[in-house]
Amino acid sequence: MHATGELLAAAAAARLITRLVDAQAAYGVASVVLTGGRTGIAVLEQVRDSPARDAVDWANVEVFWGDERFLPNGHPDRNETQARRALLDHVGISPERVHAMAPSGGRFDDDADAAAAHYAEVLAATAEHSTDIAVPHFDVLLLGVGEEGHTASLFPDTPYVQETERTVVGVHDCPKPPPTRVSLTLPAIQAADEVWLMTTGAAKAKPVAAALGGAKPVDIPAAGARGRHRTLWLLDAEAASALPTGS
Repeated sequence: MHATGELLAAAAAARLITRLVDAQAAYGVASVVLTGGRTGIAVLEQVRDSPARDAVDWANVEVFWGDERFLPNGHPDRNETQARRALLDHVGISPERVHAMAPSGGRFDDDADAAAAHYAEVLAATAEHSTDIAVPHFDVLLLGVGEEGHTASLFPDTPYVQETERTVVGVHDCPKPPPTRVSLTLPAIQAADEVWLMTTGAAKAKPVAAALGGAKPVDIPAAGARGRHRTLWLLDAEAASALPTGS
C-alpha cells in the first residue's frame, strides 16, 4: 500500500524497470502488456522520467495492450496514443515490437470483432509453446480496476468476462464510454507470468476488497485477473481502505 497515487505510480515504475531488466537478463527480450487509465499512464510517465530508465534495453522490449478503446488512430482517448505520449515515443523501442490493437476506421473499419480476431492472430504468431493458450510469453501484464470491479475491458455480468475459448474479444455496449472496445480475455490475462493490478481512490475500495475477498469474476472481473507465478496488487491508502487490518 502507498500513501498517495503519485507514490504508487513512482513505486510501480521502479518495479517495472527492475522487472524488465530481470527478464532481459533471463531471456534477452522482455515483454510487457500495458494498460490505460490515469494510474496506468502515470506509471509510464514515471518510467520515462526515471534516472534508471535506460537500464532497460528498450530495443528489446515487446509491447502489447490488455485492452483498447475502439477509436480512430491517434485519438487522444486511445490507450496506445496515451502510452506513446507518456513513454514509447521517448525511448528506443523498435516499431515492429509495438503491437497495438487496431483502431476503428482503419483496416477493419468499424468491426471491433474483426479487430479482436486479428489481435488474437498477432498473439498466436509468437505464442509461448509451454502453455496451452495461444499468447506470447508475457513477463508482466499491467491492469487497472474500475469502480464496478472491471479490469481491462471486461465488465461484470457480461459474456466477455465469461469467455473461455478466445484470447481477445470485441466488447460492445460498455457501461462507460466509449461503448466499443477490444480486450484480452481472462484466460489470456492468466497466461502472464505476473499480473499487476494498480488502482487508486476511495471509489475503488469496495471492488478491491471484494476481489481480494474471493468474489466471482463474473461479479468482479478483477478477481479473475491472476498471474501464473505472481499476482500483485498496488494500491493507494484510499483504495486499500476497505481491506481487513493487516492485509
